[in-house]
Amino acid sequence: MTAAPFDLMLRNARPWGQAPCDIGIRDGRIAGLGTLAGADILTDDLGGRIVVPGFVEAHIHLDKAGLICRCGQAGGLREAVEEVSRLKREFTIEDVHARGARVVEAAIAQGTMRMRSHVEVDTRAGLRSFHAVRRLQQDYAFAMDIQICAFAQEGLTNDPEGKALLEQALTQGADLLGGCPYTDVDPVGQIEWLFGMAVRHDVDLDFHLDFDLDPGWTHMDAVCDATMRHGWQGRVTIGHATKLAVMEDDRIGHHAARLAEAGVAVVALPSTDLYLNGMDQGHRAPRGVAPVHLLAGAGVGVAVATNNVMNPFTPYGDCSLLRMANLYANIMHLGAADFPVCLDMVTHGPARMLGIRDYGLRIGDQADLVVLDADNLTEAFTGIALPVAGYKRGRKTFERSPAKLIRPKGDAVATVAGLPDC
Repeated sequence: MTAAPFDLMLRNARPWGQAPCDIGIRDGRIAGLGTLAGADILTDDLGGRIVVPGFVEAHIHLDKAGLICRCGQAGGLREAVEEVSRLKREFTIEDVHARGARVVEAAIAQGTMRMRSHVEVDTRAGLRSFHAVRRLQQDYAFAMDIQICAFAQEGLTNDPEGKALLEQALTQGADLLGGCPYTDVDPVGQIEWLFGMAVRHDVDLDFHLDFDLDPGWTHMDAVCDATMRHGWQGRVTIGHATKLAVMEDDRIGHHAARLAEAGVAVVALPSTDLYLNGMDQGHRAPRGVAPVHLLAGAGVGVAVATNNVMNPFTPYGDCSLLRMANLYANIMHLGAADFPVCLDMVTHGPARMLGIRDYGLRIGDQADLVVLDADNLTEAFTGIALPVAGYKRGRKTFERSPAKLIRPKGDAVATVAGLPDC
């Protein structure tokens, strides 16, 4: 008896950037694309809907999500850091796990299948948040791959006991290291110390950097210099970098060239950066979001990501990366020609940052697929189409029914067609 050629067939799909086709999946990978045949194969009919690779969340904080009911509104970045510092002294593993689980489940239902979570490791939180996110990593492995970045939010040279805790986190399963030089009494000292630890443990680095609107100084050069010196090209990421939002074009060009040469990637965090930057300027506040599409044009790896969900840093969030990419396009006045670039910022761009191989919609790629409730990419992006199904390694992990209008009996109205393909 001949074995079936596929474990699962997705019929009538519209893979992003390809002609409509069937998708055959075998052993968790894409094994066929085109007009496919096969009897007795489990089949899902996608009805001509768009299929994209599973979204990739490059920067989120699971440990401090869902705190908005425990605190008031922060008056800026410093107050947000101080408020969470106060709260996290009382965090328990169970508390962090429960709040983080709500975010992970929401992200799964929005089509996210890979995630890098920064987890604060210091003398206030100890390793409690880290152990909670390790549990989340295991509990949701069926639908989500979670990287853990052991992260020094409140400085490091001013919290020397935190260094030993970071070492412990790495030996107990953390995937990479993160730092926040702008909160340290010795920012460059923190950068150098973290590079030394990263090299010893052979792990990547992810910095929160330059999170303000003062273009007069930056730590980007220090990070690029250290990256080149240690041979860590392609293994370093910067989050925020909002100083770029207020720099002149020639300075942006200078930093773009340095970042590209050093292989340092940059993640914009539109919701948080819009919310916290320029609070003191009221309704005249600048946008305060790094123009990462300009960096991408110079060869820098870029992404947009969620950052915080319902806490003093960002009191909002539904974990939709498609919404975040759409928000970025709005902020930067980007039109239809740039929509694929923005979609890349929540798919292929962050996948490269996280070191994900076999990612995409080619034969042989891992079958991490999201089905959007739209039949062309422009409509999906502009309308922030809801994901109606997701497949992680070829196994369906969530589904939702598309909305259906219920008209009065006897009310016959022709169906409205979608937008034409662009």
